[in-house]
Amino acid sequence: MSMIKPWKLISLLFILQLLAGCESKLEQTQMTINQQVASTAQSLTRLGSAIETGAVRNARLLSEYAQVLKQQKPELTRIANLIAEDATRQGPLYQNLAMRLNDVKAETVTLDNAGLLLDELTRIKEASKHSLFNDALTDPINVLADMSDGQLARVGAISQQAEQNGGGADYGAGSQMVGNPNYGNWQSGSSGTSFWQWYGMYRMLGDLTGRVGYSNWSQNRRYSYYNDYGRSRYTSPKQSVQQAAVETKTRKSFQRKGQTFSSPYAKKRSGAAGLSRSSYTPTKTVSSYSKPKKSFTSSKATSNTGSFRNSGSRTSRGVRRGK
Repeated sequence: MSMIKPWKLISLLFILQLLAGCESKLEQTQMTINQQVASTAQSLTRLGSAIETGAVRNARLLSEYAQVLKQQKPELTRIANLIAEDATRQGPLYQNLAMRLNDVKAETVTLDNAGLLLDELTRIKEASKHSLFNDALTDPINVLADMSDGQLARVGAISQQAEQNGGGADYGAGSQMVGNPNYGNWQSGSSGTSFWQWYGMYRMLGDLTGRVGYSNWSQNRRYSYYNDYGRSRYTSPKQSVQQAAVETKTRKSFQRKGQTFSSPYAKKRSGAAGLSRSSYTPTKTVSSYSKPKKSFTSSKATSNTGSFRNSGSRTSRGVRRGK
């Protein structure tokens, strides 16, 4: 057997050292994400317990508003009960956070998607803060308030009268939930234009808001917590991609007609009142919110909230360990 030449031995040792370094970095990344998953899960559990024990003020208020509205207008009982679900763990706001966390847990971590996973965990954890979730509940609360014909006061927002004086389109009671993917999504009609489609029983709100077109809504919408302050924290990666796709499609349609289109999120609408300081503080993530859009678009969704899996990524051990 011939002896291995020195330069070949050096090359082999270098490759082995390089592989060991990559494995070490991957293990460190894995450990970091596992720690963040555990921390985020604890935050979400604490939020759920706070909701159930009445420690989240607006969750209590939402339930109380629903009871008052049902007594005032019995014909709105089904809608009131449906909207009041957000005052529980079974409501879409809380359930969306839980599903997003499960999506992260199901991912195999790679050096390519680690930053995206950490960003998503940061958003979920922040959305689980009592003060922020309390603010997010102002939208469903104000939907009930608007249904009461002034008997119930709005919370975290200016009055209906002040809002009407400020301009913008009046889409009726329920308009605060338009654009929020926890309650519906934008669908393309036969004419190619997009309109708001409510999920399941939330379609009852369509009788109050009427048909809402994306183009008109984008230019004339009024204030809502989700669309002006909560979107970055209460939107999954897949939902974010869907929102961007509708916006891009509409912008191209306007351009073909020689018209100018402005994003519905280009500027915040006035109308907030008495929100927590946390709502005005941007989310601090590893990467910017817009940077990972390419990866999100090429990912394969594993649930309604979407995932981060990219078929071109380097595989490794992850939150979900493979064989």
